[in-house]
Amino acid sequence: MLKGIPKILSPELLKVLCEMGHGDRIVIGDGNFPAETMGKNAIVIRMDGHGTCDVLEAILKVFPLDTYVEKPVSLMEVVPGDNVETPIWDEYEKLVAAEDARGKKAIGYIERFAFYEEAKKAYAVIATGEGALYANVMLQKGVVV
Repeated sequence: MLKGIPKILSPELLKVLCEMGHGDRIVIGDGNFPAETMGKNAIVIRMDGHGTCDVLEAILKVFPLDTYVEKPVSLMEVVPGDNVETPIWDEYEKLVAAEDARGKKAIGYIERFAFYEEAKKAYAVIATGEGALYANVMLQKGVVV
């Protein structure tokens, strides 16, 4: 056991977060995200019993967001014509603001298929059991100063 490390962060996930370098990205996928397909060239970590907010909050405690890009946090845009509410995005804004002074300004939005293409280049993909729609989030790692 270690002090100060959120208990949800498994040894496997902590190792991956430590291995990642500046500019590397990690995807936290909701329960519908094709984690194994998108993560063919990445490390896929299963966290099926957890929601994206809990995972995001824990990761942001130890993971610096990239300060050299305008939007180090990316969310998958709602497909035009989908009549879907995304209240989870409000929660993401609060979690990001708690750890990064840019707050909501650090969050950008990527069209669905462009998000998939970017996810294929990620260092790691986390598969959660999140039931909210459009709850996928991608983080770009910064540096510890």
